Amino acid sequence: MSRSDREYLKIFCGRASRDLCEHICRYLDLPQGQGHTDMFPDGELIVKLEEDVRGRDCYVIQSTYHPVNAHLMELLIYIDCLKRASARRVTAVIPYFGYARQDRKDEGRVPITAKLVANLIATAGADRVLAMDLHAEQIQGFFDLPVDHLHAAPVIVKYFESIRDQLGDIVVVSPDVGNVKLANKYANWLGGELAIVDKRRKSGTEVVSANLIGDVKDKTALMFDDMITTAGTVVEASKMIMSRGARNVIAACTHPVLVGLAMERLADSPISKLIITDTIPSGARCKPIESKLVELSVAELLGEAIHRIHHNQSVSSLFRKSDGNKKE
Repeated sequence: MSRSDREYLKIFCGRASRDLCEHICRYLDLPQGQGHTDMFPDGELIVKLEEDVRGRDCYVIQSTYHPVNAHLMELLIYIDCLKRASARRVTAVIPYFGYARQDRKDEGRVPITAKLVANLIATAGADRVLAMDLHAEQIQGFFDLPVDHLHAAPVIVKYFESIRDQLGDIVVVSPDVGNVKLANKYANWLGGELAIVDKRRKSGTEVVSANLIGDVKDKTALMFDDMITTAGTVVEASKMIMSRGARNVIAACTHPVLVGLAMERLADSPISKLIITDTIPSGARCKPIESKLVELSVAELLGEAIHRIHHNQSVSSLFRKSDGNKKE
């Protein structure tokens, strides 16, 4: 980074994304912005900046995973704090966007909370949002400000290409019909066949996979999703795939939400590997599945996007395989 970047580009982080922020700053060769969050005895948060940000281009990195409301509130307070300290521009970097699944009214008398969260971020004073693998593409339109939407696919594909010789014949399996488009993209990138699990849901917590469309016999089955929450869908799909003669099952996701019975289900499942990224820290909570876990970092991808936004360069070109531009 140039002296100008060191002076005018500032990267801060909330308590939810400290390790990821550290890796991003290392990639950009920048010191982390000096600020901290404290909690009052009654649970209220206060953010305090410990350096001048007047006229600076500031980025605050904060995933909004569990506890979602506390992390979201900290992000809003951080944005407000930076704006009131006269930052020239504030970009909210949200590796994992909580409430993303509440993006539409699928029945009467329910909210569209993803839109509410977008309004709160704009009202807090954000000038721009940088997010990764939003659960629904249309969430970008919920914001009345520019949104750069990144995908972890380049990081995940690079990993699978590095172990391609170990996989043998592969088939990319969509664990449900709604995930077919994503599965088809990975099948094209990795050069595999496509199969689809026809999932039937008994209730909000119980999933039954009823049918498999495609051939998985003697192949390594790969499943991809933007997030794994309770792991019910992916585990039931993996059992069906193995019962149909698959040689191996590997699952991958961008956001390892992994709550409820997820750890128990994954530990007891036929899934041999679970590939995740660090949009949400794995940490001690993932110890029950550590033998299956492979964590990839999206720090360089986010860092490169921050660099390009700061220098008014294209972010979308990051996802063109022919593009070789990197930070200078």
